[in-house]
Amino acid sequence: MKIRFALALVAGLAGSAVAQDIPALRFIGQQQIATGTAFSDGTIIGGLSGIDFDPSTGTYYAIADDRSQINPARFYNLSLAFDQNSFSGVTFNSRTTLLNTDGSAYGNGRIDPEAIRLDRSTGRFFYVSEGERSGTNLQSPFVREMNADGSFVRDLNVDGSRYNPTSSGLTGLRQNLAFESLSLSTDGNTVYTATENALFQDGTAATVNSGTRCRVASFNKATGNAGAEYVYLTEPVAAQTIPAGAFATNGLVEILAITDTTFLTVERSFSTGVGNSIKIFKASIAGASDVSGVAALTGSETAMTKELLFDLDTLGIYLDNIEGITLGPVLPNGSRSVVVVSDNNFSSTQVTQFIAFEVVPAPGTMGMLAVAGLIAGRRRR
Repeated sequence: MKIRFALALVAGLAGSAVAQDIPALRFIGQQQIATGTAFSDGTIIGGLSGIDFDPSTGTYYAIADDRSQINPARFYNLSLAFDQNSFSGVTFNSRTTLLNTDGSAYGNGRIDPEAIRLDRSTGRFFYVSEGERSGTNLQSPFVREMNADGSFVRDLNVDGSRYNPTSSGLTGLRQNLAFESLSLSTDGNTVYTATENALFQDGTAATVNSGTRCRVASFNKATGNAGAEYVYLTEPVAAQTIPAGAFATNGLVEILAITDTTFLTVERSFSTGVGNSIKIFKASIAGASDVSGVAALTGSETAMTKELLFDLDTLGIYLDNIEGITLGPVLPNGSRSVVVVSDNNFSSTQVTQFIAFEVVPAPGTMGMLAVAGLIAGRRRR
């Protein structure tokens, strides 16, 4: 009885430490999949802009940012083979088509899927569509719940007065800079999404001289109603373009709740002629202003605090368009893992890239894990 209690206590403390905080990350390895690679059903693997891990099966779900232009909008179930020492492979297991409210597959250009999260309490999924603002083609962003077979369940109540694009161009989402991210709270009761850049009424897009003010929006999962909103300030664009004046951007491309108030956030900067710069931050809503009642941000609001957790530029490897992040499995050494994935834009000059990290335990955690291993060994003997 004492041994069982000690094991449960140590395992619980170790698991809690990983779940409550991520002090640091250590690079394990990467895998790349060439653009144009086809799954066994003929669909093209790519555009993976969101990923989530299912601990009950040990597999992952990744959503394809395909506006039903190459194949019908879809998500994949896949397996990743890695431990704390190496990353050895990626296997795609199955494909599920996203279905519209009427039960049909989305038509060409009628959706822009960007992020996916599994609701472990129900076995259903949430996903987002970024929306569209291209000439007279105005599509509202949405946060949608679906069954495991891709069929529609419901939409959460996004405040259209703030987020929907308008023909005037003075309010609402910026093209390709809206709902890019998604997370469930650690207790599973709240759904979060965020804009990649500022809404038109909230400020300017990111430049090399300044960041941009994103909105992080919350929803009550039970009712679907909108809740608090927070301001997240990104870093400026990482580098000047080559040549000068070419396309560049930096944005908030994914969020992942790790405590009641703390998120991992991914910022992806791209500059023509230079490439991608990827940073993972820890950001907190504690003390941040609730701006759900603010029609247009002024800059006087208290933004979320953040600290740099890992700069992927320091790895010295090619970095693709990283847009998805998830907590992964517990590694053989007892540490938790984190996985990121890239959206290759189905471009022949890019790849689908998976990168795995080990969560470096906080001081003292390894000692607890060692005790757990010792107790377990004595129990077996």
